[in-house]
Amino acid sequence: MMIFRNYFILFLIALLFLSCSKKEVKKSIINEVNLESQMIEAYKNGLKELEAGDALYAAKKFNEAEILFPQSEYAPKSALMAAYAYYTQNYYGDAIAELTRFLRVYPNHEDIVYAEYLLGLCYYEQIVDEKKDLNSIIKAKKTFKTLIFKYPNTEFATDASFKINLIDETLAAKEMYIGRYYLDKKKWISAINRFRTVVDDYQSTIYVEEAIHRLVEIYYTIGVESEAKKYANLLGYNYQSSEWYEKSFSVFNKNYKKKIIKDNEKENNSILEKFKSLFS
Repeated sequence: MMIFRNYFILFLIALLFLSCSKKEVKKSIINEVNLESQMIEAYKNGLKELEAGDALYAAKKFNEAEILFPQSEYAPKSALMAAYAYYTQNYYGDAIAELTRFLRVYPNHEDIVYAEYLLGLCYYEQIVDEKKDLNSIIKAKKTFKTLIFKYPNTEFATDASFKINLIDETLAAKEMYIGRYYLDKKKWISAINRFRTVVDDYQSTIYVEEAIHRLVEIYYTIGVESEAKKYANLLGYNYQSSEWYEKSFSVFNKNYKKKIIKDNEKENNSILEKFKSLFS
């Protein structure tokens, strides 16, 4: 009788536990439904705010949607839309933070290519003055090159390739700007290094012809005619119809040599006059 009573008590406990468990599961399901419903509502509100032009509030709603129900298919979409909302208002730092997190948390999402492309755009749009800041340029180029390598047959890769060409033009322009400065100051080695960077690293840019000519000019001026001829031949072989080829050709003209001598004499005389004036 005692054994029967014990079994009966255990049966009642099990029945009570099963009943509670069912209630908990039912409650959990209801909560999930409510959360997903709230999330979808927050996502829709985000879209409405974005269309209305309030991108910052839209980003807030998208973030809210992701947090409400992170296991939903709307969660990664919400994270990506938050980044896009920040991007539209030029809040590039916030957009970059969102996109970096998206790439880490959702590495296999179907929109991963777009996320990497948008990340590259965020860096690209911050390129203001290549003479002062290279950070954004370098990061944009690196991001676009990664995208092209991983997803070569996409429309995003095509546009990324186009933007890399524009970035190279910008970088070449910076090298030319500094090279011309050194050339004016007659700092030959520093100028040579800048112009050679353009020739070696940015061959497809509009600056390569001038860079080769400047090398011809400098090497001839400092008396290294073998190098001057080498670069003149390079210019003639690849860009024979270029105005810079004609200028390089004139470097080897005798009259050009006389002009260099006269310019050097003028500079020496000017220095001598300044020196004499100190004692007059």
